[in-house]
Amino acid sequence: MMDWKKGLKLAGLGLMMTAACAGLSGCGGKGEGQGSGKTAKVGFINGVSGGVASYGLAEKEGFDMAVDEINKEGKIHMDVEMVDTKGNVQQAVAAAQKLIAAKKVIVVGPLISGEYKAVGPLFQQAKIPLLGVATTAEGLMDIGDYMFRNCVPESKNIPQTVEKTHKLLGYKRVAVLYSNNNEHQVSAYKTFKKALEQEGVEIVATETFADKDTDFSAQLTKIHNANPDAVVVAGYYQEGGLILKKMRDLGMNQPVLGDNGFMSPELVKIAGPAADNVYVSSMWSPDRDSEATRKFVKDFRERYNHDPDNFAACAYVSAKLAAKAMENAGTTTDSKKVRDALAHIKNFESAAGPMTFNNSGDPEVDLVLLKVEDGKYKAVKV
Repeated sequence: MMDWKKGLKLAGLGLMMTAACAGLSGCGGKGEGQGSGKTAKVGFINGVSGGVASYGLAEKEGFDMAVDEINKEGKIHMDVEMVDTKGNVQQAVAAAQKLIAAKKVIVVGPLISGEYKAVGPLFQQAKIPLLGVATTAEGLMDIGDYMFRNCVPESKNIPQTVEKTHKLLGYKRVAVLYSNNNEHQVSAYKTFKKALEQEGVEIVATETFADKDTDFSAQLTKIHNANPDAVVVAGYYQEGGLILKKMRDLGMNQPVLGDNGFMSPELVKIAGPAADNVYVSSMWSPDRDSEATRKFVKDFRERYNHDPDNFAACAYVSAKLAAKAMENAGTTTDSKKVRDALAHIKNFESAAGPMTFNNSGDPEVDLVLLKVEDGKYKAVKV
């Protein structure tokens, strides 16, 4: 951790960040129907431009909607300052410094595990709770007791994907393809490898690529020649969509197991019909049988004229969790009390299912296996 902090001082030196919040819904403006509750200064570190914009824009939609609902209820008024990291770790460090200086009571985000790893020690030192939204890499909660996330870590998500798909599909030989310059995807690869070995599945080929690559012919030709029963891909939607298209072009119709990076409608837009037969696990499913889920989906569709995805749902839940913690703590200014209240949330009925934080700051929530069929993520019973 000390190495992180030394690096952070250098990475953040001289960096300034302008909040990307002006004029945005849910950013604490005096909106119509706004309640008169105690004001809470909340930070939101997100990536609405750059390479992760699809995820970040979805998160912004979910977060904005939740904040508007919270402010309308009137118990608490969330005055939100959002900062765009552009998917860049140094920008995330600058954003953290800005929000810490502004004395936010709680900060939601960042979007990317590498960013969370970089800024986590800063918030831990400042004693400001940090609630990650889509940060699933291993080791993040080890930073300290002010670290939380409302997304299930890959150590629980990926083994369930492997266990359920192995039972469902009966594959014996698998090839793996992952991004080797992305901390989150390297972590996902290691977790996939361990889970496959535990299921007794043979890994017949392992290939790598880098973020922003566009040509995967060499890797996929090698995988094709290995003739696996299924293919594992750990990558974001940009590369993932192109990989799926190339696979199908080569006549590779095997099922594909993805990680959290495959949970985006943009993957389907890029891959088209090639995205069918992709499997992922998620705590979010629009098919979840709960009133909170049904209401969220209905309200989201009415507001944005399209369906929510995993990232929109998780950001929506994050805002609701932050508000619930402040309500339970009885304060909108004391970060220590808000942190303690967040840690003690039990069975919070969220749009993604009942939510409880364990002692490490991870959520305890049921996961759903999803399969892409006809361009839609659909729940699969195993």
